[in-house]
Amino acid sequence: MLQGTPNVEVHHEFMCTHVQQLAALYSMSLIDKTEVVNGLRGLHYSAVYWSEAQIWIDSSNKLTWLIEPIMDVFSAAKFVNLVRDGRKVASSFVRKLGDEMYDDKSVAIIIEWLADRTQTPMPPPEKKYWWNVPLGSMPMATEFSKFSQFERAVYHWVEANRVARTDLAKYVPADQQLTLKLEDLIASQERLAELCSFIGVAYDNSYWAALQRPENVIYPMDALLTKGQNEQFRHLASETMSYLGYDINSREYSVDYR
Repeated sequence: MLQGTPNVEVHHEFMCTHVQQLAALYSMSLIDKTEVVNGLRGLHYSAVYWSEAQIWIDSSNKLTWLIEPIMDVFSAAKFVNLVRDGRKVASSFVRKLGDEMYDDKSVAIIIEWLADRTQTPMPPPEKKYWWNVPLGSMPMATEFSKFSQFERAVYHWVEANRVARTDLAKYVPADQQLTLKLEDLIASQERLAELCSFIGVAYDNSYWAALQRPENVIYPMDALLTKGQNEQFRHLASETMSYLGYDINSREYSVDYR
């Protein structure tokens, strides 16, 4: 939406292969905050320093696990926590990322490495390997090994929202964070104007027009969850849906890409 806006530089998952691995390792407590801060200084800090834009944005769910280190590097950073009905997120993840997210082979490889990190080479920094795996007392750790790819996608959505909720409250001042529902953003010009004001850009009607049709979509396709997927989602995500303000008993909506 903001591509081409004067004095704004926008990225989608900036340096993903570097940041995703960093976030996964940190989420699993395999590296400490100092290592993450050093990583962010070599990535985001350098990019911001050399950018000619007044506002620099990275849209990335990977950063969810790096909120505290980000605040250490950028004390004035603003966080937009954009949430969506988890049924649409999990379905989109599996259908559109397929072999790039929690596929059986890649998960088996990362689990094998986690079981013996002294003897087994670390997986390469490809996107498909570096999705969070719950360890020890982490939520869903005991169930995870039996999950299907769809259930792993639901886990990712649930855990991302749990961490965002906890860490935003713990590390980020209230005036530096804004939580929005995607469904509200595309239905209300007032909410869009609120987002623009928070970011620091002037509202423009072209932004509203841009949100009325999905853009930056790998595959323009949509499908409702099956009965089995709905049961799996309900088992894993009912609490998350509730605290985000979604009715898990409501009818799942369809997305029109025309």
